[in-house]
Amino acid sequence: MLSDQEIVSKSRLGFIGLGHLGSPIARRLAAKFHMVVYDRDRGKAEELRALGAAVADDPRTLAADVDVVLSCLPDGAAVEDLYMGSGNVLRSARPHSRIIELSTIAPETSQKLHEAAGKYGISMLDVAISGSSPAAEAGALTLFGGGEREEFESSEPIFTPIAHQWFYMGPSGSGVAMKLVVNTLLGLGMQGIAEALALGSRLDLPRDLLYSTLAKTAVVPPALVGKLAAAGRRDYTPQFPLRLMHKDFGLIIAAAEKSGLFMPATESAAAVNAAEAASGLEQDFSAVIRLMEERFALETISTARH
Repeated sequence: MLSDQEIVSKSRLGFIGLGHLGSPIARRLAAKFHMVVYDRDRGKAEELRALGAAVADDPRTLAADVDVVLSCLPDGAAVEDLYMGSGNVLRSARPHSRIIELSTIAPETSQKLHEAAGKYGISMLDVAISGSSPAAEAGALTLFGGGEREEFESSEPIFTPIAHQWFYMGPSGSGVAMKLVVNTLLGLGMQGIAEALALGSRLDLPRDLLYSTLAKTAVVPPALVGKLAAAGRRDYTPQFPLRLMHKDFGLIIAAAEKSGLFMPATESAAAVNAAEAASGLEQDFSAVIRLMEERFALETISTARH
């Protein structure tokens, strides 16, 4: 008799949402599993065909043809529409199939989807992702899972090609809750670096030396060292897009308000992030460094004029 993990390892996977993270994750899974993929941008899905994946015409067709549905979407509204709205995935999915929802959404949205899936006899995990697109390409993501422990543990054959570590956090919604905790530190850390660099500029430290030296200190976490180096080159090519950090700040603050928690530093960092996001440019969330530099430059010019 096959174990749950052996059953999962022989499953046919469906993947919906081929964005910054979804695309590299799907490519790695396609090397290990029979895959069906879908994205509103059909060109992104067609890129996976060369790796042996089938391309579905719509989410309903995909859901009816696979054992496990994975999705990686930009926000909670997109997730709800995919599964319970126009995407019609829950009604189309096979009985006893599994959903692994990878998007960063509110814990309440995950819980709502979990309850809805259960009514159709479908299991659902929220498996939040920590890591940017280079980590996804290398299969070095960190995953946080919420849902039934047995289902999470039996899904490890799916996690192995895409992550170097994964943690079961508790019942439905716990995976995305942990992601909000992690991204609180990520957003605050980037804002702290941006302000520290602005201070260094105000103290007349040479820009190149300032950036390179700070990157070698123990106070800059490994996840942000590469961001600092890229910002030193004024390279803000999106690996973790600013718009997604902006969305995550909104989820973090909403969760804090719901629980009556005051987070003054987070609220301040979110405000700076929002100011840069207002530009509408598709850039990395480290672009707050540029915003702080520009503010310093404007203040310098204003002071000189007076």
